[in-house]
Amino acid sequence: MSNFLYGGNVHANGIRQHYLRYGGARGAGRDPVIIVPGITSPAITWGFVGERFGESFDTYILDVRGRGLSEAGAALNYGLDAQAADVLAFAQALGLEQYSVVGHSMGGRIGVRAGRSKPAGLRRLVLADPPVSGPGRRPYPAKLPWYVDSMAQARQGMDAEAMRAFCPSWTDAQRQLRAEWLHTCDERAIIQSFDDFHNDDIHADLSLLDAAVLLITAERGDVVLDADVKEIQRLAPGTRHHRVPAAGHMIPWDNEEGFYAAFGDFLGAPLARA
Repeated sequence: MSNFLYGGNVHANGIRQHYLRYGGARGAGRDPVIIVPGITSPAITWGFVGERFGESFDTYILDVRGRGLSEAGAALNYGLDAQAADVLAFAQALGLEQYSVVGHSMGGRIGVRAGRSKPAGLRRLVLADPPVSGPGRRPYPAKLPWYVDSMAQARQGMDAEAMRAFCPSWTDAQRQLRAEWLHTCDERAIIQSFDDFHNDDIHADLSLLDAAVLLITAERGDVVLDADVKEIQRLAPGTRHHRVPAAGHMIPWDNEEGFYAAFGDFLGAPLARA
């Protein structure tokens, strides 16, 4: 039985923000969850994760500005500060008094930047394989042409087989969904976000967090290394950490059950099924 409730739009932080909602109202002690996807992942591509989260939590998957059905345009600010402000304004617009944020990759960086202002409602922050690049640090391992070239093909029209060149380990259904929705990613937004991976220093924000933090990393990934984990835990004391076995950077695509198990009871209830 599907936990999908509806897709919706709110006007928050001065723009239209689109989201997908799963699960609806849940029991006491289970705060709503806002999932913030990565650099070229419209909300709908995280729908399978929303289905699982919706079994236990009132779950919202956000289309980050310039992606999916959220607002885009040449005049829009695609910087990290604006993205972080979007999340806080989104929660306020929905009347979420207490909530958790789960951010994957770029979404993790957005969560950190949002959390540095110590918003009253943000109780828990999950960082799933966040890029640790920044000024004076090693570059993000992915290359910009990988994104730009795949988006160009998607704008022209592509199918699952054409997407195989970019996502060879994914299933046909996963590739087809990405091929269908990738054209909704504004190239200006992606280039800005990619550049900001190297220009913004999220490490300076970590010591300012007062939300509980869980760091989830990929065993086969090269985005967050062991030394990075230690630095994050030093800067944000109390940060829990879990490496997901047999998973690359796109963790739930590589090891879906391992991704859910990594949360344990951090959000107030487990995601893994018995």
